[in-house]
Amino acid sequence: MIDLKAGDLRTFIPSQDFALSKDFYSALGCDLEWSDDNLALFNLAGSRFYLQRYYIKEWAENSMLHISVQDAVGCHADITELIESGRFPSARVAPPKHEPYGALVTYVWDPAGVLLHLAQWDGS
Repeated sequence: MIDLKAGDLRTFIPSQDFALSKDFYSALGCDLEWSDDNLALFNLAGSRFYLQRYYIKEWAENSMLHISVQDAVGCHADITELIESGRFPSARVAPPKHEPYGALVTYVWDPAGVLLHLAQWDGS
């Protein structure tokens, strides 16, 4: 077996409107660590992801990020308020739902259609 001696794993997610998506992830509490005209590096709780100025509808609508949270109900309330502000008209949020794998999950669609799973694990 190959030992890559890996120290980090980052995913790339698309944006339809790069500036709007950067604002959205910042509003969710992600820290923008670096950005240029086509790529932005965000940090959330020590995990990082790249937001890119690149969009294919089918890819965006099949991309997902799973994020463990302390309070899925509180996240739903805060994100509902954010969306109702009108800043992110194409973003959506669904009420928390108990999933069979042991989490209460608030589903959020970012401005490009990327699905975020904000999961509060049972017992946490």
